[in-house]
Amino acid sequence: MDNLPKDDSLPEQSSKQPSGDIFSSPASAYQQATEVPQEQQEAVVEQEIAEPQEQPPPVEGAPPPSENVPPPPPYVEDSRKKYIFIALAIITVIILIFLAARLFLKKPAKPPENVTLTYWGLWEDKDLIQPIFDDYKRLHPNVTVNYVKQDPKQYRERVAAAIERGEGPDIYRFHNTWIPMIYQYLAPMPKNVYSDAEYEKIFYPTAVAELKVGGNYYGIPLEIDGLLLFYNEDILKSAAVSVPSTWDDVQNVVPKLTVKEKGRIVTSAIALGTAENIEHFSDILGLMMLQNGTKLSQSLFSCTDKTVTTCALEALSFYRKFAEAPNNTWDETLENSIVAFAGGKVGMILAPSWEVYTIKAIPGGDKINFKTAKIPQLPCDKEPCRTVNWATYWVEGVSNRTKNASYAWDLLKYLSQNDTMQKLYSQQVKYRKLFGEPYSRVDLGKSLSDNPYLAPLISSAPTMKSFYFASRTNDGDTGIDSSLIKYLKDAVNSLATGVSPETALKTVDNGLKQVFGRFNISSPAQ
Repeated sequence: MDNLPKDDSLPEQSSKQPSGDIFSSPASAYQQATEVPQEQQEAVVEQEIAEPQEQPPPVEGAPPPSENVPPPPPYVEDSRKKYIFIALAIITVIILIFLAARLFLKKPAKPPENVTLTYWGLWEDKDLIQPIFDDYKRLHPNVTVNYVKQDPKQYRERVAAAIERGEGPDIYRFHNTWIPMIYQYLAPMPKNVYSDAEYEKIFYPTAVAELKVGGNYYGIPLEIDGLLLFYNEDILKSAAVSVPSTWDDVQNVVPKLTVKEKGRIVTSAIALGTAENIEHFSDILGLMMLQNGTKLSQSLFSCTDKTVTTCALEALSFYRKFAEAPNNTWDETLENSIVAFAGGKVGMILAPSWEVYTIKAIPGGDKINFKTAKIPQLPCDKEPCRTVNWATYWVEGVSNRTKNASYAWDLLKYLSQNDTMQKLYSQQVKYRKLFGEPYSRVDLGKSLSDNPYLAPLISSAPTMKSFYFASRTNDGDTGIDSSLIKYLKDAVNSLATGVSPETALKTVDNGLKQVFGRFNISSPAQ
């Protein structure tokens, strides 16, 4: 071996090894190194014969001595194996110590903290919605939902003030047009609740367009609603009139359905043309302007057809014609349009689906034979026809001051799931009898296709649009909707005094810019 000292007295060895087993070869290197000259061997033999040496007694069980077996080669210990063994032993000890430390020092799992979420709603009684929250608590025992039904009056201002004081709710309902007013009080929805692709697939385009700001969604809608055409089936049948599908059709049926006595309107064909006594007049006017191509987010004098500027002006003039004598079908002397419809005094009105319950609650309204249909559109004789419907609905949002944002968003995701929405709808039908809040999920729309009140709404939902002319949003006197509706109401009323539609519209447009500036928004359409 290389690490043994070399003996210069040994004869030089050949580098070639003989074939065969080195331990049985008679010419092994070890034998050659220990070989004695023949003369010396003979002298030794003679000496041994002449003087036989005393042999030690044989050891019991030992094998008989072999005469020609050479002794084994010398053993040299490999120190590397010893170091490897020591290293492995050290590593093993370290691992055992580490595992023991983890076993004895590991802290017990901390139980989830108990959380109470305060939820401000508007329309649902606590008894109606509580079973849904009970279901959620069975899945999340540490979460309690404290639902508080709020008074709609001055609701938007009350929510903002409560959040400013640090006393606001974790979750609250708001109208889809409120985003510019409450943006600073809303938390953006995390992407792990719904990705953008999921959100766009689940909810209708109007929600996708109106609830997204700066790349984030700021609420989850649990319902969808908008304008519908309510019609008294008995009045239309008595005049052999079909339900109108275009505004030309509406104009054509006005003479057939209007009944006057001594110049006084006894039965109106449709409630259009005024502002003071027509519920949702601003929604109707906003719808007509959008249908006629008005780019409301820019100006009342901006149109999709860049060669014209009169799209909103034409809509305002058309609306007013229904109250202009002598061929009018409505005027300022008539009672509120919802009350008149419940009393069988008007053939058609335009209103959101929830007004069905208002009509039924008015004395005599439950005896009226009425149905709903899709909103009339502009005449079109060439496909594809441009269809625009009106959206006005409520959304659930999370306060940006809450300390329980992740829990709040998890609850809203649960409420917006397919199964949960159906349970909530069933609860609403149980209490309200006719129908619940129309589903905001596209995939649930088909389940309402046989409902006589909601089927037209659901079929209109994919083409709905919205603007800040929405009525009954309870946004307060200084809110965007309330402020713009005041300008719009003044414009309609001024037409009755002889003011030109163009002058009236300019006043509204100036007011539009002032309101947008007050809320520091460059483009009111989010």
